[in-house]
Amino acid sequence: MPVKTIVHPVTGRPFKLGRRRPIARGPRLSLRNYLLKGFPAAPTSIDYSAKPAAFLAEILGNGSLSDCTSAGAFHIGGTLLANAGQPIPFTEADVVKFYSATTGYVPGEPSTDQGGNEQDVLNYWQATGLLPGSHQISGWVAVDGSNEDEVKAALWLFENLYFGVELPDAWINPMPGASGFTWDVAGDPDPDSGHCFAGVAYDAAGVTIDTWGMLGKITYQAMAKYASTAGQGELYAVLSPDAIDKASGKAPNGFGAAQLAADLDSIK
Repeated sequence: MPVKTIVHPVTGRPFKLGRRRPIARGPRLSLRNYLLKGFPAAPTSIDYSAKPAAFLAEILGNGSLSDCTSAGAFHIGGTLLANAGQPIPFTEADVVKFYSATTGYVPGEPSTDQGGNEQDVLNYWQATGLLPGSHQISGWVAVDGSNEDEVKAALWLFENLYFGVELPDAWINPMPGASGFTWDVAGDPDPDSGHCFAGVAYDAAGVTIDTWGMLGKITYQAMAKYASTAGQGELYAVLSPDAIDKASGKAPNGFGAAQLAADLDSIK
């Protein structure tokens, strides 16, 4: 089935979707298993978007290609680097190469531009990296999109969320025209409108997301409906090499860092 392309009604600018449901849900770790009895409440708001703002404004090919699963991964990778005080080395060409490696896309052959499976992307990201042999993640944890406290904990601890959602029609008809949009509950998810995007901040109203180079908000109610298994959605937090140590420092005695590290080793 061809991946859906959306054209903004005013600017004529194209946007593509491209997240496909996982063929089978493979071995995953759930964040809830590592939030211990003494886990502190997450801060009321967190924002990791300021330092990588220029990079988050890049579409990374998702206007012409169905590479949202790859663009989302690179937006997260850039966010992690910027907030660690490191330069962001990634280019759109890097994203397209990663998209090819994780989906079989062949540049110049439109029939191969069929979108991606997030679990394939996560496996490749862990094994190979965003660039071959560099910028690997240690692993990832599944986050319960219907649990606001768990969503906040994940973003606070690990500085990212990786969404896989089937968008309701009202979110893309009409398309957001600029940053500042809000996605709230708006009807049933459309299985032909699978999309991936990154979460980079949160407050009382919801999570700030980055998609198509724009920053918007997804409410907690919308996450519960669309970013959960009941709504055919997925939600993960990826773990950079130092993420577990950083998380343990943020939540002393309330986060099972040692057990998470052992579990990650056991499923490699």
